[in-house]
Amino acid sequence: MTSGPLPGVPVGAAPLRLRGRTFGDDHPVVMAVVNRTPDSFYAAARYGDATVDAAVERAVAEGADVLDVGGVRAGRGPAVDEAEEIARVLPVVERVRARHPDLLVSVDTWRSGVARVVADAGADLLNDTWAGHDPALVEVAAERGLGVVCSHTGGAVPRSDPFRVAYPAPDGADPLDGVLADVVSTLTAAAARAVALGVDPASVLVDATLDFGKTTWHSLHLLRNTPRIVQIGHPVLMAISRKDLVGETLGLPPEERLEGTLAATAVAAWLGARVFRVHDVAATRRTLDMVAALRAERAPLRTLRGML
Repeated sequence: MTSGPLPGVPVGAAPLRLRGRTFGDDHPVVMAVVNRTPDSFYAAARYGDATVDAAVERAVAEGADVLDVGGVRAGRGPAVDEAEEIARVLPVVERVRARHPDLLVSVDTWRSGVARVVADAGADLLNDTWAGHDPALVEVAAERGLGVVCSHTGGAVPRSDPFRVAYPAPDGADPLDGVLADVVSTLTAAAARAVALGVDPASVLVDATLDFGKTTWHSLHLLRNTPRIVQIGHPVLMAISRKDLVGETLGLPPEERLEGTLAATAVAAWLGARVFRVHDVAATRRTLDMVAALRAERAPLRTLRGML
């Protein structure tokens, strides 16, 4: 550990604070995906009534800091109304809060009605992956003292897939800089609104929301420009795990995207991202802890080599 930043090491994102707990540079945050959807794009992460509790316990044992419970597939699929979404996620939130009182719980929803119910059940964070489609959701976070994720979808509506999306760039600029400028302006405005409503600035996360409303070229450009997202001044969430940006880059199905996910995760962590939403908790925990040590933000657990 050093007394200050190392030369050439990008500045890390702002600390994250949820329910009075603060996560700084020495503790990258692992957010474990707990999907209560029968049609998730990654089949291994489809947890029904008979398997969800075991999935939660495994995530806890492997080092998850936050559980992110979701009840609706992000992409296209059978309709799921608000009542069904609540029926899928609420029992999980209630059981996790009862069995693991110190564990942080996030709920992946764009609906303010769902947000109110899970807030009453003890959720700590609202992961709004659809960029304020329901503008009342962030108001729930402010009213109940919860954290909120501000995301970017380029105007896409919930459960839609991108189609020939484009973000105009200034004349003479890299054509991909248009998406970066749109992400920065959108997230800056959304975070400012959350803070103005009363959400703790350290509980406002910003997420470029890779794949959502974006091509793979867009997502790769955003990931390599993570320091620009960090400059917004709020903890940065990266949701990379097994996404199409990895699959299309390497030509692999979701089941074979772990190595690519971990490579992208390591780069994002090195560039200063704070929170990582993942399917593979143990592998991500080790990857992030190693990057934190390389950034001189976390000490090795043992240093016996050459000493005995």
